[in-house]
Amino acid sequence: MTTTTRRMTLEEYLDYDDGTDTRYELVNGELAEVPSESDLNNLIAVYLLAEFLRFMPVRLLRRGTEVVVNGYRTTTRIPDLIVLTDDLAAALSGAKRSVIMPDMPPPALVVEIVSPGTTNEARDYRYKRSEYAARSIAEYWIVDPQQAQITILTLVAGLYEEAVFKGNDRLLSATLPNLTLTPAQVLQAGDSE
Repeated sequence: MTTTTRRMTLEEYLDYDDGTDTRYELVNGELAEVPSESDLNNLIAVYLLAEFLRFMPVRLLRRGTEVVVNGYRTTTRIPDLIVLTDDLAAALSGAKRSVIMPDMPPPALVVEIVSPGTTNEARDYRYKRSEYAARSIAEYWIVDPQQAQITILTLVAGLYEEAVFKGNDRLLSATLPNLTLTPAQVLQAGDSE
């Protein structure tokens, strides 16, 4: 993963274009290249998107949308899947770039699918956990194919309460209370159906 050594402001990051299709996040003011997802991670994200569509309109779902989170210096993240609130969907309507700015309402839910490696695990389990809590995101899912589990974090009084689901456990989501998925279904991206 490539990072810059020069600190950037949010405005500089939003205006940045290196002439390539490379995706970047801004991490504590430094430009960080986001590597391509594995095919499995993409399948899981698309599967979840299709399942979520059973319970909400497409206008409330996003892939590739950036979220500006709080931190020592400006940080942006690109979750694998985002569920918006009605207010946030209205705030994003007509934006020239799909970025959830600090003055906008937070998403209702974000999903991160963990890529292999300790750096990726630390980012999704540790750093994003504190960043998303500070951004007041009500629900954060960590889908971990390597550990064959899904962790659902629910924001309570500014901190996340954690529930870990494995195998055929039914996922319990405050945002999607009628969802009847299991980690096994999600991690196989619906292949067993």
